[in-house]
Parts: sequence; C-alpha cells; structure tokens
Amino acid sequence: MIGPKQQLSQKQALQQRLSPQQIQYIKLLQLPALALEMRVKEELEMNPVLEEVDTEDERLSDEQRQKIEDSENNDDTTNPVDDNREIDWESILHDQESEGFKPLWTPGSDDWTDLPRPYHQNLTEQLEQQVALLPLNEKEKLIADEIIGSIDEDGYFRREVASVVDGITFHKGIRITADEVERVLKRIQQLDPPGIGARDLRECLLVQLGQLDESNPVTLAARRMLTDAWGDFEKKHFNRIMKKVRIDEEMLRRVFELVQSLNPKPGIVSEPEDSNDYILPDFDVWYKPSADSDQDGEFVIQLNRRNVPQLRISPGYREMWENLKNSGGNGDDADKTRQFIREKIDSAKWFIDSIRQRYDTLLNVMQTLVDLQQDFFKYGTGLRPMILKDIADQVKMDISTISRIVNGKYVQTPFGVFELKYFFSEGVESEGGEDVSNLEIKKLLSEMIGSEEKRKPLSDQELADILREKGFPLARRTVTKYREQLNIPVARLRKQIG
Repeated sequence: MIGPKQQLSQKQALQQRLSPQQIQYIKLLQLPALALEMRVKEELEMNPVLEEVDTEDERLSDEQRQKIEDSENNDDTTNPVDDNREIDWESILHDQESEGFKPLWTPGSDDWTDLPRPYHQNLTEQLEQQVALLPLNEKEKLIADEIIGSIDEDGYFRREVASVVDGITFHKGIRITADEVERVLKRIQQLDPPGIGARDLRECLLVQLGQLDESNPVTLAARRMLTDAWGDFEKKHFNRIMKKVRIDEEMLRRVFELVQSLNPKPGIVSEPEDSNDYILPDFDVWYKPSADSDQDGEFVIQLNRRNVPQLRISPGYREMWENLKNSGGNGDDADKTRQFIREKIDSAKWFIDSIRQRYDTLLNVMQTLVDLQQDFFKYGTGLRPMILKDIADQVKMDISTISRIVNGKYVQTPFGVFELKYFFSEGVESEGGEDVSNLEIKKLLSEMIGSEEKRKPLSDQELADILREKGFPLARRTVTKYREQLNIPVARLRKQIG
C-alpha cells in the first residue's frame, strides 16, 4: 500500500498589515466623545512627554519657544553621538500650532467637574436588608438567601421550588421541604417593591393586588378576573370576562385601569435612575439661513470636543534633550535616556496626529451625511433611504470604517438628538416612483395606529390598505414586520374599553 505523499511548496501572497499608528487611529476613530475623553486622560498618564495646554501655558510656551529658536540659531555645534538621532522640533512645534485638534470650548468656559458617583443599593442588597428584619430562624434565613439569589433582574423568582430544596440539601447538608420554601417565598413576596419574588406575571399582579384595600369592589373584581379569567384577560375577550366575573362594562374599564397601573417588572423600579447616564452628542448640526433671501443658507457642523484638552509635546522634555546633547555624554545611561525620550516623543506625536486625523475624518463623514440628508437637517422630516456604502463612496473609505465611525455616535439637531445609525435605512418606492425611507413609513404607521379607534383596532391588512391609498404599496407581511419592529402588539391586544 502506497502512503500519501508529502510535498513542500512555496506560495507568494500579498497581505496588508496595519502599522501600530494605523491601529491606534482606527481605535480612536470608533470612540464616542465620552470614551475619547477617558482615552486622552489615559494617554496623558502613560506618556510623560504629552501634556495639556491651557491658555496661559500656551502664551508662555510661545515666549519660551522664541527663546529656544533664537538660541538654536546661534548654536552651530553638533554632537557626533546625535547623528541620525535628531528630533525634528520644527515640525513638532508647527503641528502644535495647528488649529485642527483644539477643543471647540476652551478650558474654564464651562468645564464639567468629575464628581464621585453616588452608591445605590442593588435589588439583592435591598431585599437582604429587609429579610434581616424578619423574625426568621436559621433554616428560614438559609432558604431566604437561596431565594433572593435566584431572583432575576425583572424581580421574578423563576426557579423551581424542588431545585431550591435539592440545592440546600446537597450543598448545605440541611434537609428542608417544599412547604418550608413556599412559606418563606410568601414572606419575601410581601417585601418592597410590591410583586417581588413572583413566579409569573399572573402571580406578580395578584401579589400587588393583595397589598391594596380588599374591601374596594374594583380590587375584588380585579382579583376574580386574574383568578378565574386569566386566559380571556390575556386575549382581551371583554365579553367573556364580564360574563365570568359578573361585572358590567363600566366596572370592566375600571378593573383594567387598575391592573394596568400595576408594575409587571417590580425588580426594575428598585434600581434608582443614574443621573450620570447621559448622552453627550458627538456633533452639533443646524441650518443657518442666508441674510439674502435669494441665496441658500449653510449648514453649521461642529465636532463636540468639550472635555478633550488640546495636547502638545512637553517643552520640558525638549529642554532635557538639549541639555543631554550639550553635555556630550556617551555612556549607556545617556543612550538609554535619549532612546526613552525619542520613543515617548514619537508616541506622543503619533497620538496627536491620530486625534487630528480623527477630527478631520469625523467632520468629513458628518458633512457627507448632512449633504445626503439636507431636508431632514433643515426641516426635521423627509429622511431619504441611505446605506453605509453611500457614505463610503463619497468619502473614499471602506464600509467597515464608516460603520466604526457611526456606531455609538450621536448628533444634536434642532429637532432632537439622533444616533447616526438612525439615518441609515432601506428604501420603499412610492407609486410616484420616489424612494422613501422605511423610517418614514414606520413613523406614518405609528401615527395611524395611534389615531385608530381603540374599541376596534386596525388589523395589519387594513393598515396595508390605508398605506396603499396613501401611495405606499406595501404587502401585509411587510406591515407586520414594521409593526413588530416598533414593538406594537397585534390589533387584538391593542383593543381597549370605551
């Protein structure tokens, strides 16, 4: 039997490898405003050659720069050890005078102060604190800890009681019963927030109703509805509910209002809103009409760099370099010092250049986006279909790079704050042959559903028929897809009383 042959062969191929500077530029390009601010602070801590510039420092550095240049012009001596190691200070100083990477807001104008974030208890901590006040024995405390650890972020206890029994028995060596777990669970369900620890939506609503005034006829009717007519309640079969619960339409309306006021996700409300979770727009765009009514106005586009300081190479390190050169040192320590300064200066210059390139690239992409969506930025309506390739073709960049740029970035307009992704959508051709963004269709669909008769909501086919009358021939399945993307339930679940 002849075995398989092995061969050695050579193959020539071209591979594109990104330099460290290109990788750094791409990483900076995809950072939103807040992340860029943190990245700049991180670089300032890592590289001692890099420093911030404030208005007073900038004025003083100009004076120092002139003195250095004058002294350099009078110095004709060179040190042989510095051959081929000279730093091009002229280009560095020229780059630092460039306006391209200065912040739009000068330091001190309206700086944000970094305040410590206040500590908030999470759901588990809140429940543990309340359980500590209950008169429980050691076994019940163990069960309570197991239950609390199994409550999900919505506030539900979705674990099987038998699983809790097995977990405590095998891991703690303590025998408990399902009835003991049920009793402790009932006590936890009486804690705050109301409805916590329920195993499903029905139990969650019933627990909350149990903490209301049970002598109220509306509360009693609501409990009977959730107990005896849950399936009809889910499907909004109003006639069946009235028959089973023995109530009239007016009482049914009051019962639904009560149930709708309850919280279906009790775990979420326990987390206080964090005032530090805000959106800082990366761009500001507005339309500036021309003073001459016969001429078109212009769009003003600003890149928000409010908390990103102007950066420069530290003059102190240039002075250190000059002293090192003039001292004529040739030892290992002198060479290591020169190498350290050169590496840090090169790194700082690359970082400053990358920031400037990011600035230019983002403005170029935003300008192109505004050019393609002029109607929207003028009037707040008329969004046109647009894909990433449309921008990439205009700015001569790769689609993946455009995707990095628009991802997670926002623009402030007179009509609100929008994520850049919002402006990219597929098109729908109207009967007039005009391409309309599907976002405009979704907006129209939402308005139609919002104004429909609540007692008799429009079906997807009826919505499709109305859209066709308005000049948008969409299939029913397309209307269904758009409705689901808008998180709007089907007509049966949108039905309301009165």
